[in-house]
Amino acid sequence: MRKEDASGRLLKVLFLCTGNACRSQMAEGWARTLKSDLIEAYSAGISPCFVHPLAIRVMDEAGVDISGHYSKHVEELDGIEFDYVVTLCDYADSKCPYRPGQGKRIHRPFEDPIHARGTEAEVMAKFRSVRNRIRAFVEKMPENLEAPDSPS
Repeated sequence: MRKEDASGRLLKVLFLCTGNACRSQMAEGWARTLKSDLIEAYSAGISPCFVHPLAIRVMDEAGVDISGHYSKHVEELDGIEFDYVVTLCDYADSKCPYRPGQGKRIHRPFEDPIHARGTEAEVMAKFRSVRNRIRAFVEKMPENLEAPDSPS
């Protein structure tokens, strides 16, 4: 059963980061999987590129399929009135254009696993760590969106 806000609709949440390749895709996937009764989730980037194959892989390991997602520019979502825009990296936080109807802006930065170096096992461990931390953040939504900014 879907739980809606006082106006009778789901909260619209945009997860935003630089490339819309990993963190925002993971957050959208988790929100759609764990919070579809409360949240209508979207993701986008300031400079979109592609959905990273390792993000797809680690989300699949956790039972969340984001293989059909694509990297999109934030401007593709013009016209959608978001309740919240959650920036997941400092670059997106500083470059996100303000638009009427944008909703409350929340900054919750997560490190970018794309920059992980080392063996395949070490890189995968970084992707899994970020995936798990984003899951923990999404699990506490929407209540944590009104909490003061806290490190992730």
